[in-house]
Amino acid sequence: MRDDRFCNSNCPFTRAIGTIGNKWKPIIINVIGTRSIRFGQLDAIVPNISRKVLTEQLKELEEDGLLRRLAYKEIPPRVEYSLSEKGLAFLPILESIKEWNLKYEIATMPLETE
Repeated sequence: MRDDRFCNSNCPFTRAIGTIGNKWKPIIINVIGTRSIRFGQLDAIVPNISRKVLTEQLKELEEDGLLRRLAYKEIPPRVEYSLSEKGLAFLPILESIKEWNLKYEIATMPLETE
């Protein structure tokens, strides 16, 4: 759920965090990447997210201009999601976050027992 206190802040960083939102949005953006993907595929790839929350997050990403939703007029209905220009511009930022995490994460190695 979007927090309007963040989205309407005077601080550009706070507004950006309001747009990016919770843990799910960056994960969804990362999974979509440069391809088009259907809802069922996203649901299968994104771990531990309910279909309801996935639907809400996709709707918010579309409202914020990060995502494009293309609905085909066929039976059964088919919908594909892809990143907009704004969403694609966020991918290098996600890549930097991944690199930062790889550099500073502490590897948890099991202790050897003798």
